[in-house]
Amino acid sequence: MAVMALARDARAEPSAASCPQASDIAVLTSPLAPWKGAPLRVVFAADQPLEGELSLVAPDGSVVSASRERRGGPPYFWLAETPSPAVGTWHAKLAPKSATADCAPVTREIKVRGASAGGPGNVAGSIWPVRDSWNRANENLYSAWIEKLFDAPLDAAPSWPALHEVLRDPARNVLFNHLGLREDEKGMVIRPDCADLPYFLRAYFAFKMGLPYGYSKCSRGGGGKPPRCSSWWNIQKEEPSASPDDEPETSGGLMAIFDGGSSKSKRQSKPPAQGLAAGFGTYLRSTVANSVHSGSGRTRAEDENTDYYPVPLNQDTLRPGTVYADPYGHVLVIAKRVPQTSDGAGVFLAVDGQPDGTVARKRFWRGNFLFAQDPAMGSAGFKNFRPVVRGKGGALRRLSNAEITKSTDYGNFSLDQAKLDVEGFYDRMDDVMSPEPLDPVRALNEAIASLEEQVKARVTSVENGRKYHVGGGKDVGMPDGASIFETTGAWEDFATPSRDLRLLIAIDVVRGFPERVARRPERYAMPKDKSPADVKAQLEGVLASELAARKFTYTRTDGSEWTLALKDVVDRMGDLEMAYNINDCVERRWGADEKSDEASTCKRRASDGQRKKMAEYRAWFHERRRPPRG
Repeated sequence: MAVMALARDARAEPSAASCPQASDIAVLTSPLAPWKGAPLRVVFAADQPLEGELSLVAPDGSVVSASRERRGGPPYFWLAETPSPAVGTWHAKLAPKSATADCAPVTREIKVRGASAGGPGNVAGSIWPVRDSWNRANENLYSAWIEKLFDAPLDAAPSWPALHEVLRDPARNVLFNHLGLREDEKGMVIRPDCADLPYFLRAYFAFKMGLPYGYSKCSRGGGGKPPRCSSWWNIQKEEPSASPDDEPETSGGLMAIFDGGSSKSKRQSKPPAQGLAAGFGTYLRSTVANSVHSGSGRTRAEDENTDYYPVPLNQDTLRPGTVYADPYGHVLVIAKRVPQTSDGAGVFLAVDGQPDGTVARKRFWRGNFLFAQDPAMGSAGFKNFRPVVRGKGGALRRLSNAEITKSTDYGNFSLDQAKLDVEGFYDRMDDVMSPEPLDPVRALNEAIASLEEQVKARVTSVENGRKYHVGGGKDVGMPDGASIFETTGAWEDFATPSRDLRLLIAIDVVRGFPERVARRPERYAMPKDKSPADVKAQLEGVLASELAARKFTYTRTDGSEWTLALKDVVDRMGDLEMAYNINDCVERRWGADEKSDEASTCKRRASDGQRKKMAEYRAWFHERRRPPRG
C-alpha cells in the first residue's frame, strides 16, 4: 500500500488534510478471520492529520460504532470496535469532515463468519507464516498498535509487572487473539528487560501480522572499539541451537552500566513439537532473549550490518516504536508524542524494561535519555528497526542504508545525530518537541515534574528491597568494580546504582535549568521587560519553592511512613552517592542523617567491606561518569 512521502518540516505541526485517499490509509482488521464470537476491531492509520469520522456499519446498515477521535501524530489513527459482530458483510468507513462528490469516504469491506476459522498453523521452514511485508502501511500500524498498548493520561506514570500483563489486556492490545488461536489466553510469559523490549514488541507484532523478522548477534564492544554484529538470523534461518549445558547469555555487560539485564531461559537444543503460539513463545524467551543485548543498539551509526539504523530528529521520524539507545546500554521505545499546546510543552513518552521485568512509561528528558559522543561506546540516539524483506530467491534479508535512503516507504536514514555534541542533541530535541518558544517558568515546572517522576520510581525500587529483607532475604553480595551496574540476581533486582546515577544527573539538570535559560534565551518566550539575568533569578525562586512544595513518602524499616520533599533529595545529593546498597536500611538509602528521628528505625547496615568498596566507587557518582570497561 502506497503512502505519502515523509518530507515535511519537522518544526511545524502539519495542518489537517481535508480529503482522505484510499492509497494513503493503512487498515488493520482484527481478528485475522473475523467471526461473531470475537470482538471486531478496526484501525485506520495515515501520515496526514485527516479530519473525519471512523464508523463501523453492520450488515443491516446500522452504525454500531463511530468516533471522530484522531489519535497519534504521526502516524494519525482512528479506532473502532464492536464486541459481538453479527454475521454478514460489515463496512468500516473513514468519512471526511466535509464529504463531497469528489471527496468520498474510504471504505473497507469486512466479512464476519458464523464460526471461527481456527487460525493459522505451523509451516515448514519458518517460525511463523509470512503473509505480508514491511512497508509504510505496516510501519504506521505498528506505531498505532504501540501507542494504544501503552496509552494513559499524560500526568500518569503507568507501569506493569511484565509485558505480558499489557499484552493480555484486550482493552489495550488491538491484536489480542488476532490469530484466532486464543493465543493471548494461554498464560504465555513475556518478561523482557530493557534490551529485549524493542525486539519483543517488534517480534510480537510481526508474529501477529505475518511479517518477516530477524536479529543480529553482536559484541558489546571493548578495547576502545564499539559493538559489531557478526551474524544475522531470522525466522526462516534459525540460529544453531546451544548445547543443553551452555549457560544463557544475559543482557548485561561492563559497558552497559545502565542496562537492565535479566536471567534468560536456556535455549533448547531440540525443542519439542509445539503449536504456533507456543513455538513463538519459546522462540522469544529462549532464542531471541539469549541473543540480543545492550550492544545491539549501540552499533556505529554508519554500520549497516545491524538491526537498527539512525534517523533524523524530527516529528515525522520520532514515532511510536522508534528506539532510543543510550551510550551506556539502556534502551527505551517511544510510545507517544504529545504535541506542544498553548498550555504546555511538547512531550515524548517512552517505555522501558527493568531487571525485574517491570515495564514503565516515562518522559523524554535529560535525566532519562542520556547522550554522549564516544566512538568506543558506539552510537547513541534514536533508531528504527532495519526493514526485513525477501531477497532474490525468497531468502530474508535486511535493507542497506542506501536502500532505506532511496525507499519511498522509508527514506529516513540519517547520520545527523552522530554530528551533534551533547548540548546540540538536547537543543535539537527541545526544538522538535516544542517548535514554539516555551514559557520559561512552565518549562522549568515540566523539568521538575520529570525529576519528581524519577524520585517516585525510586521509591518503588527501594521499597522492593525492603520487602526482600522483610520476607527473609539474606545479605546480598556486592559485585566488584563496574559490575555493580550490570550483574544478575538479587543485587541487580534490588540495589539501585544505575537508577541513582541517573537520578543524580537529573538533579543536576533541574538545578542547572535557570542557567540553561539564560544561556539560550531565544529558545524561550522571555518577558519583554526582563533581562535573561532577571528571568534566571525568577526561575531560581520558582525552583526553590517547587522543590520544597513537592513531597513524597517512603516506608521505613519498621513499616511506618516518612515524608520528604524534593528539596530533601536535592540537599542529600552527596549522601545519595552511596545510597544504592540493598544491604543498607531504607532510611540510609534515602540519605537520612544517622542521628535524626528519621533514621531512628534503621536496623540494617552494609558490611564494612562493602562500605569500603562504595567509598572507592563514589567518584563515579560524584563526577556523574561511567566507570571504564575492563
